[in-house]
Amino acid sequence: MSIMTSNTRRSGDHFEPTDTDPQVQRRLRGYLEQIDYTAFASNRAVLGAGVVRVEGERFQRLAVAAANARGRWVTEAATMTEAAPSLSEAQVARLTHLRTAYEELTAVYEATRRIVERGYVAYRPIQPEPKK
Repeated sequence: MSIMTSNTRRSGDHFEPTDTDPQVQRRLRGYLEQIDYTAFASNRAVLGAGVVRVEGERFQRLAVAAANARGRWVTEAATMTEAAPSLSEAQVARLTHLRTAYEELTAVYEATRRIVERGYVAYRPIQPEPKK
């Protein structure tokens, strides 16, 4: 099985038992659930201590930063190709830097979203402005 994420392809690597004995399969599933819970508890302890909480404003800042990075990357590429049909090594290096910045910001956004989705940290949504 292969899973496509926003910028990477991961192969499913979960063990699938070939033993047809239901008792063996239940015991194995129990072990795997213990392992998964251990990972959950570890993530919650570590991320909860370091991140404390994730706020809507933080997501908004990450989203804006990623959008700006994408905009810079695309705009510079378009500007570079208007001047000449091919790019210099320096231009390619600049585009690589801009793309990497965009991909890193996108990865951080997705990781932060997973942290909330999996319940590792508390989430505080953006509070609406009080009506006047």
